[in-house]
Amino acid sequence: MTTIATYIAHFYTHFPGQKGVPPWEITPSLSSIITKKILELNSEDYAVNNGMAIHKTAVIEKGAILKGPLIISRNCFVASHAYLRGGVFLDEGVRIGPGSEIKSSIIGHHSAMAHFNFIGDSIIGAYVNFEAGALIANHYNERSDMTIWAQVNGIRTNTGSIKFGALVGDNSKIGANAVLSPGTILSSGSVVKRLELIEQNN
Repeated sequence: MTTIATYIAHFYTHFPGQKGVPPWEITPSLSSIITKKILELNSEDYAVNNGMAIHKTAVIEKGAILKGPLIISRNCFVASHAYLRGGVFLDEGVRIGPGSEIKSSIIGHHSAMAHFNFIGDSIIGAYVNFEAGALIANHYNERSDMTIWAQVNGIRTNTGSIKFGALVGDNSKIGANAVLSPGTILSSGSVVKRLELIEQNN
């Protein structure tokens, strides 16, 4: 199987222990992965409390809801009424807009969720931009068989999971109100149009 590094160049810089592990096997374990990673951080640079490590340069607006375990790195911005839960890692310079929810996900450096986005059980690369209202669905509520499949190198792969969102490569752009269906795999530099539905699990 193609490794995550094919899509996200610096992923293993932060998560070397995940080499060879498919993304849909990483996201269910993010709470324990991030809890362990917090112990490796320089405590002089981060305020650590209740399973949350927040870099001293990060800006967290009043009204944001944060639930550990999570790591918010250098120069991140989390807007009012954003909601982070279930094991979240924000790399350097990430911006989370108002009304956005991030659940059990890794967000690569300098990526941005404009506002009113949902990112669930996903791994997002660097310099990725989600316009307003763009979502990643992580569960097939409408199907009797909720098993999620993914297209990897043109091969349909059973993830064995009923809860996985997407792997989004570096430098991708997701237009306003677009939806990435469960199991979406986007290569680096992908562009999803506004209002577009990406459905790879047919």
